[in-house]
Amino acid sequence: MMETPNDLRLAGQFCDAVLQVEDVQFPIHRIILSDFSTYFKTLFVHQITTDNVFHITLVSPDIMQIIIEFAYTGSITVTKDNVHELMVAADMLNIIGIIQACSSFISEHLCLQNCIGIWQFTDICPSSELRCKAFHYIMKHFEQVINFKEYRQLSVLDLTDILGKDELNVKNERTVFDVILHWIAHIPKEREQHIALLLSQVRLGKTSIAYIENNVMTNQLVKFNPECQKIVNHSFRIMLSLYKHIHKPLRSCLSDTPARPRLPNSAIWVSGGRRESYASCDIEVYDHLVDRWIYIRDKLKDPRADHGTTFLDGYVYFVGGYNLMESLNSMVRLDLRRHTWQEKMHMYHRRRNLSVTVLNGFIYALGGFNGYASLDTAECYCPETNKWTPIAPMIESRRSASCATLDGKIYICGGLTGRYSTRTAECYDPETNQWTLIHSMSISRSQHRVVAYNNQIYAIGGLSNVNSLKSVETYMPETNTWSNLCPMWIQRRNFCLEVIEDHFYVIGGSNFRTKSYHAEVYNPHTNRWFSISDSNMSYNGMSSCVVSGIPNMVDFAFPRDALPRF
Repeated sequence: MMETPNDLRLAGQFCDAVLQVEDVQFPIHRIILSDFSTYFKTLFVHQITTDNVFHITLVSPDIMQIIIEFAYTGSITVTKDNVHELMVAADMLNIIGIIQACSSFISEHLCLQNCIGIWQFTDICPSSELRCKAFHYIMKHFEQVINFKEYRQLSVLDLTDILGKDELNVKNERTVFDVILHWIAHIPKEREQHIALLLSQVRLGKTSIAYIENNVMTNQLVKFNPECQKIVNHSFRIMLSLYKHIHKPLRSCLSDTPARPRLPNSAIWVSGGRRESYASCDIEVYDHLVDRWIYIRDKLKDPRADHGTTFLDGYVYFVGGYNLMESLNSMVRLDLRRHTWQEKMHMYHRRRNLSVTVLNGFIYALGGFNGYASLDTAECYCPETNKWTPIAPMIESRRSASCATLDGKIYICGGLTGRYSTRTAECYDPETNQWTLIHSMSISRSQHRVVAYNNQIYAIGGLSNVNSLKSVETYMPETNTWSNLCPMWIQRRNFCLEVIEDHFYVIGGSNFRTKSYHAEVYNPHTNRWFSISDSNMSYNGMSSCVVSGIPNMVDFAFPRDALPRF
């Protein structure tokens, strides 16, 4: 059996140098370590020794043992106990492979308690990928991160950097002001001097005049600081210009810091659809924080209508549908980070007017129409294996139905079972691979939409045989009952419905007479509907999903610098 270089090293054969780390010696082959690291190549070329012993400082013997084994075998064991020391040593010795292994390990263990420390660690041991991941984690989970004391150790420059970013995910700017006060209170004598710098990062124009008067201006640090008073007064002028329409409104832009909206953590994607003679490739995104729609540069790889759309792990999947020639069984996904398209495994069945949802990391495609008949078949897609697997067929065939996931189960409601809409609904349990009928809706619905929220299933609008609907009803699994809620403002079928931050967004659709560009929002806490900006798209058979938590949301949000002037 041929001996490997590592076998020769362990046997002490043909070794031509020794690395001395503290009182431990490691016999090695220069050519192996020279190919492995430019640090060692430079060391062996330029450092002259009489005994071929090279002294390495700032690295422990245990870490050097791991590094040498990696150089010879290409394998490494990274643990919580050694990762930081190992990464610092690898950075000093310019060992890219170990730096990448440590970065991956740390990334996998990012959490609320350590994300700030990891971000700061990349100042000592540079890793652009790890730094970006840690910073995005802080941005995304900021309101949870501040529940841990780690953020109080931030320097004023680091805290300013965090609070100033458009990407900071906060529901209310009051949170940002509270964070500043708690940070200062941790070491008040040293930090009170930074109040003006930090206050300048708060989007006060996104709060209220009452909040500024009662909470900001009354704070002692703000009250007696001239720079803070300038910031507050500037915010007041902008707010008065925007909301009270004073006699001579300021020529201030919403991109001005006090009124500049941050980037959304979530956005609604609406794609595809059809008109009389063609299917669309357009994708339009709704930015709810500025109530604006924007076409994005990424177009559907192929035109689709009556398809399903879902978001999972940084990808948007477009499933099945119709291209005006045939029903499709294909699926493509868009890599949002790289803006690239990928063909994925085809479904077992051609499906248009299908229902699509995600549960436990799997994509489910249910029912639909294959061009000849409504389907009762259903299948499940695993992204890791790129394979579809048939699951138990539904109790009834359904097309133009709608589904949602709740408490580990899939609920599908209504649809066309033949020529007519149905009231029936059923529930799928992936653990038993069984469907169970639940109580029927109060009215038959097809081309409607269903969504899960607050432990309930909501069924909205649609078509009841010949009548377009604006009614809304909700299902309580605990009692197996449906209840009616406040209806939409207009009747609509074949529309898009998504939930963001406790609000239901209804977009597009049509009744038998006209297409609708009108969009409206439902607040389940007040049981009321209100209007938002109209979509630019109004195709039949559009599909939608919510994209959230991606690091490059700026690519898909309405440009903050393009907001109107007042």
